[in-house]
Amino acid sequence: MARRTNSCSQRRQRGFAYLWTLMLVAFMGIGLTIGADLYATAARRDKERELLFIGHEFRHALERYYNAGAAGQNQYPLTLEDLLKDPRFPSPRRHLRRLYADPVTGKAEWNLVLQQGRIVGVRSTSTQRPIKQDNFDDDDAGLARKSRYADWIFTYPHDLFTASQGGDKK
Repeated sequence: MARRTNSCSQRRQRGFAYLWTLMLVAFMGIGLTIGADLYATAARRDKERELLFIGHEFRHALERYYNAGAAGQNQYPLTLEDLLKDPRFPSPRRHLRRLYADPVTGKAEWNLVLQQGRIVGVRSTSTQRPIKQDNFDDDDAGLARKSRYADWIFTYPHDLFTASQGGDKK
């Protein structure tokens, strides 16, 4: 009879071990799912910060290009490549080190904001909803509460109003 009691208790113990193992696997799955979601959100926030940095780089390059013209002859560039090597000067004058890729889409495509055929700003081609909706710097106050990254427009000057004149181009 002692043997019979022993085998029943061993079966019960094996059942509890199996149950604990299943619960452990379930909790690990839930933890991995939450961790993956947190990682994806952190990655999107990093891309947003990078988009803001690159937008500022384009804004400053447009400012340097615009102010580099002869007195009274300030103008915006015709192409983004003009920011890499200013064609108005005999010796190369660079306003931007390289053409950046859009960090949100991963492509080197930008929607150009044009005014009278010249580039006054750039914006992303992404239609994703931004995580950051408020607390922007003063120069970026116009980016607040936008419904997609494509609405984040980086122009020089930062508060330049550009009426839609069929002026957006890829």
